[in-house]
Amino acid sequence: MGDSSDEENLGTDWLPYSEREDWADVTPLPQDDGPNPVVSIAYSPKFREVFDYMRAIIAKGEKSERALKLTTEALNLNPANYTVWQYRRDILRELDADLQDELDYLDEVIRQNAKNYQVWHHRRVIVQMMNCAQWELELTQNALDNDGNAKNYHAWQHRQWAIRTFNLYDDELEFVNRLISEDQRNNSAWNQRFFVLKHLGFTPEVIERELLYTMNHIRVIKNNESAWNYLVGVLRQSPSGKLNSSPEVVQFSEGLYTAGNRSPYLLAFLIDLYQEQASENNQLAQKVYTLCEDMASKHDVIRRKYWSYVAEHLKTQLSKPSTAE
Repeated sequence: MGDSSDEENLGTDWLPYSEREDWADVTPLPQDDGPNPVVSIAYSPKFREVFDYMRAIIAKGEKSERALKLTTEALNLNPANYTVWQYRRDILRELDADLQDELDYLDEVIRQNAKNYQVWHHRRVIVQMMNCAQWELELTQNALDNDGNAKNYHAWQHRQWAIRTFNLYDDELEFVNRLISEDQRNNSAWNQRFFVLKHLGFTPEVIERELLYTMNHIRVIKNNESAWNYLVGVLRQSPSGKLNSSPEVVQFSEGLYTAGNRSPYLLAFLIDLYQEQASENNQLAQKVYTLCEDMASKHDVIRRKYWSYVAEHLKTQLSKPSTAE
């Protein structure tokens, strides 16, 4: 039923289930690895006993308080075991348990296992059962604030789900602003900003504000891939969907280039910008070829074949006869 993990939480005075009077009616069910297992896992006696009893409880379909406590012990040993989490949910439903207690339990489990998919999935199901996301933003904020977890995919996915499902958009931009101010390269925070504004609506006023916001951040860190990606994303939300929809951004990016900046993200932006107009302006096409050559030979050598392809593809497109009447 899965791999074993640290057993410190169970303590050294742990009493085996086979020695507990209140479990005398249950016959443990050993794991069947077949007659000739390729790799025999060296489970500890404690791990083996807990999961032997867990299998027995599942096999007989028992959903009781003692079965619930057994799932807690099994999940302490292996919090990534999907079967145990699923059976725990079945028990909670059968017992009509206090789900607030379950959320309190999950607070601690997530604190210790913030990058465990099964834990977050269980949390989502419990919140759905309660139809209440009152604590989810605080929970995910705490998870993201922990050292090394600011880009935790599972926490961000859960946060987006809670916001979308329970319409919790109101204060999210303030939260995202803080994260970006703390780490301007936090791609997850930039992505969250786009997620929120996509829901609220990219009106002309919002687009103008976001372009200014992003350019100001690029001025601070010009080699910030996250900010450049966000800038492109916002420009694509304009009525034309084109990168030249904002003269201010065109002037800003060309100004950086003229000043000597050669960030690969700036150059990639200019290539895309000029490609959109290359069919109508041969000078811009020549700029694309020059920038692609610079990227391939100096600034993004690892993707030199890609940039050569971009230039050749544009040449092929421009060499085709015009279909306009």
